[in-house]
Amino acid sequence: MIHTLLVANRGEIALRVFRTCQRLEIRTVAIYTDVDARAPHVKGAEDAVRVPSYLDIDAVVAAAVESGADAIHPGYGFLSERAEFARAVEAAGLRLVGPSADVMEAMGRKDHAREIATKAGVPVVPSYDLDDDPATFAYPVLVKAAAGGGGKGMRVVRSAGEYADALASARREAASAFGDDTMLVEKFVESGRHIEVQVLGDTHGDVVHLFERDCSTQRRHQKVLEEAPGPTVDADLRDRLTSAAVALAKEVGYTNAGTVEFLLDNATRDFYFLEMNTRLQVEHPVTEATVRVEGRELDLVEEQLRVAAGEPLGFTQEAVTSEGCAIEARVYAEDSFGGFLPQAGTTSLVRWPTDVRVDHALESNQVVSTSYDPMLGKIVAHGPDRETARRALVAALDETAILGLTTNAGFLRALAASDEFRDATIDTTWLDDHEVPAPDARVPRAMAAWVSAMLAALDTGHPFQADGFRLGGPPAPTLVELDRDVVVDRARGTVDGVPVRELYAENHTLELEIDGHRERAVINVQPDIVEVSHRGQRFVLTGPDRLADHVAASDGTITAPMPGTVLEVRVAVGDRVEDGQVLGMMEAMKMELSLRAPFAGTVTRVEAGAGRQVPLGETLFVVEVAADD
Repeated sequence: MIHTLLVANRGEIALRVFRTCQRLEIRTVAIYTDVDARAPHVKGAEDAVRVPSYLDIDAVVAAAVESGADAIHPGYGFLSERAEFARAVEAAGLRLVGPSADVMEAMGRKDHAREIATKAGVPVVPSYDLDDDPATFAYPVLVKAAAGGGGKGMRVVRSAGEYADALASARREAASAFGDDTMLVEKFVESGRHIEVQVLGDTHGDVVHLFERDCSTQRRHQKVLEEAPGPTVDADLRDRLTSAAVALAKEVGYTNAGTVEFLLDNATRDFYFLEMNTRLQVEHPVTEATVRVEGRELDLVEEQLRVAAGEPLGFTQEAVTSEGCAIEARVYAEDSFGGFLPQAGTTSLVRWPTDVRVDHALESNQVVSTSYDPMLGKIVAHGPDRETARRALVAALDETAILGLTTNAGFLRALAASDEFRDATIDTTWLDDHEVPAPDARVPRAMAAWVSAMLAALDTGHPFQADGFRLGGPPAPTLVELDRDVVVDRARGTVDGVPVRELYAENHTLELEIDGHRERAVINVQPDIVEVSHRGQRFVLTGPDRLADHVAASDGTITAPMPGTVLEVRVAVGDRVEDGQVLGMMEAMKMELSLRAPFAGTVTRVEAGAGRQVPLGETLFVVEVAADD
């Protein structure tokens, strides 16, 4: 039995594990770094210990010993799939909530895992040897890291000419993310679905599956929307997938919760083993929402803790059923309509939906840095069928409002509402080849103008700056300067001539009927700026004077699009460059970004240096059109 549990993680997963512990009356211990000293997960535990890094194995184990913990839950990411961490936990006389170090080591490397899968009779993706001549490959191929996961160290290569650069870039990313640059080269399936099976094994030799999840809606191998069950998986395919997953788990002697990932070829309906995640998955809530054991709901963290305590599984495969459908959306600090660049800042106002499950660790007035993974939370909707769950997710994303910081919530809303997601036609590369249309700014602009006009009519204060006030004041025609001029005539009830009727305005929430359509938004007014969250998307509407402060000094100036580290510089002052030529590389949140010349010309300044930490907006290169161009 576990009495005190240290969670070697942060953010929403730490809080999620704590909730189960509190229900089971298990004492909880958090760890934190200086950056996270005031983070929600620190406040959510009964005890907390400072560590220099979440990746410092000695410090994390020492924190567990010092706090009196008898077990450690690794969450996901950080040390969760590091065999050396599992061994250190065991050496300290503690229990790790996860598989053994040997199993973690065997399945943590994709090359070793392929061998085990083959031995278990599980089909694997056809591959090439790194020593083979790239000219002999049947393109496209996928170059991917043998260690780690999460889409890091992966590149799709479509010709022999691209192979060397793609391999070098993937090696660098893999070494940075996992400390191991060993690579694999496999056939790339042009149209496939990512199907994974949740397994659970105990220390008494029993293994069960908890059905499948579909994680095909992903961008550059990073999952965006996940669901259970798989919308294109029939009974025969489900039986083959789950049987293969259980066979693999038994072959390797797997214990605790794990996930076996497969790639389903849409053209042939064949499936191939991809990898095994030897930990709890980010998307585990969709399994919890749909799986029933003898009719009761399942708590995967509770099952993990029971297995770690040496208890046998309390049920058989026959007792496991699936009910309804659940869909999860991952909310990230990123600008999805601005190149998916990571975002940092301080939230001014955060509101999560109330009628669905939300696992998060984000509050109002909270600092979000680029030091850690950009995921802020997960929104999970459940229904008796997929369409009901999808509509519930869209409604939940409509309610989601995060201001002060740009997130992908509006992108998620547009994606979940799309015909392609509704019809389950999105494959693993769809988001890499298609753009989700950016939300229209006309409605949020009208709502911001309406609020601004109301504030202009007031003699005291800004009610949309302080919680709990009711807007009021006499109607008066007003010219509102936002990103463009907007005329509000409250006497006639129009914005730029469009009929508007106020329905509700209180506590930062505004509901208007605009041209016969009911619209709702969360609005925060600050000096010189109005922020609007409409259908999940954050709009920042400012006057022309404020916008002028952000105009680039020169069209040839390449600035840091995000805070991060310069990886390499490929040019020097005086070099001639072509339009789109890569001048250097940056990394932020373990993602690489190419810095390209905006036009052909001559490099006149190089401020970037390999290894330098640079803030957002810092000038890195300047390119000028040559006199003879």
